[in-house]
Formats: sequence, C-alpha cells, structure tokens
Amino acid sequence: MHRIEIEHLTKHYGEKLVLDDVNLALANHEVVCLIGASGSGKSTLLRCINDLVEFDAGTVRIDGVSIHDPQFARSELYKRVGIVFQAYNLFPHMTVLDNITLAPRRVHRTPRVEHEAYAHELLSLFGLDGYARSYPEQLSGGQQQRVAIIRAMANRPDVLMLDEVTAALDPELIGGVLAVIKDLRKQGMTMLIVTHEMSFARDVADRVCFLDGGRILEEAPPETLFSKPEHQRTRQFLQRIIEAGRL
Repeated sequence: MHRIEIEHLTKHYGEKLVLDDVNLALANHEVVCLIGASGSGKSTLLRCINDLVEFDAGTVRIDGVSIHDPQFARSELYKRVGIVFQAYNLFPHMTVLDNITLAPRRVHRTPRVEHEAYAHELLSLFGLDGYARSYPEQLSGGQQQRVAIIRAMANRPDVLMLDEVTAALDPELIGGVLAVIKDLRKQGMTMLIVTHEMSFARDVADRVCFLDGGRILEEAPPETLFSKPEHQRTRQFLQRIIEAGRL
C-alpha cells in the first residue's frame, strides 16, 4: 500500500507555474530523494503534501485518504506526516525538551511525562540527551538540526519529509546529520527527501526523482539514474554536479 499518492498536482505562484502535473507514489518504508536545480519545485511539493501550501489542481492522498477529506483533520495530517526544514525553526525561548514536546502534547493531549520520556529516548538515540535543558542558541548548527529532526519524530509520524536539512550547515557538520537520516532509513522510516547531496541520495534512496521546471522529468533507482540517465536535461544537471565535485 502507498503511504503517499500524488496525482496531477499543479501549483502556480501568480502566473509562474511551479508544479506542473506532478504524479508520484511513495510506498511504506520507501525512501525517495528529490533532486534538481533550485526553483524546480522540490520544496513546494513537500509543502503541498503537508498542506502548508494550497495547490491549484490535483490530489494528495495519505494511506488512500485525500488530505482535504473532512475525516482528515489538519492535526491528524501533521501527526502522520512530519516535515523538517533547512531553517531549524526552533523556539529560542524554549528548552530543547520543550521544543520537542510542545506539538505532541497539543496533538495527543496525553500526560506530559509520557512525551518527555519519549523525547529523552530520541535525544539519547541522536546523541543529545545531555542537552535536554539547553536552549537552541547554546547548540551548534548540527545539533539544532538534529533537534529539529527529533521534534518531527516526536509525533511518531508515518512519513518524514526532509527539505534540504544540510543546506545551512558547515561542511564538517553535514556528515553527522546525514548519518542520523541513514539510521532512520535502517529503522524502516518512510521518507521523502529534498537534497543537493548527490552521494547521500545515491546511498540512501530506493528511488531518485529529478525535477525540472516543476515536472518529474525522470525517476529511477539511484544506480540507474546516476549512471545511465535517459533525459538530456538530467545528464546536463548531473554533469554540472560532477564538475563541482559533488558526486
């Protein structure tokens, strides 16, 4: 069964066509990476799936139910599908623990102690248990990004979407965050990942989708797409990546 099904998704910003009849299905426990030049529609696609951006046409379904179905309340959507942005968006006036437990307490409305216990479990898993009472400004960029991923995980989502989570990090911090994502993949987490890290996409993805001009121009297993791309535009994009030493 598909966790996410996207059919004929179309989105304009004013007169600019950002997503052009996008069709994509994401199976349970599958990891799909979205690659492409800036402005190709990757981040907008994630925001449409999580109903953070209204789209003009098409359908997004989670486990067979449209995200706009009356039975699918927005809080239920946010509980089922977590999203992490490249800007950490942590609340600076709240501790790491409070940042992590705020949404679960509001969504699940169960005792605080239960959410704090799970938060400590996740912090330990990500090597951050000693920072529960720290504030975001006391953490490095890599640590803040890991906290942002933990915060998304704290709702126990079925699907985790990651939007360029290493883009704002110094090169020496990227490896640690990517290692965390690889661990999530080993645990069977279903993920949709926007990334410019081609070697990472090659290592972690079951499928890679190349977006260009708001369309999925090509999709294939990474070993196929990176070694034998079918479309000239895909080949041009990958050649530039290779020349930049990023593949």
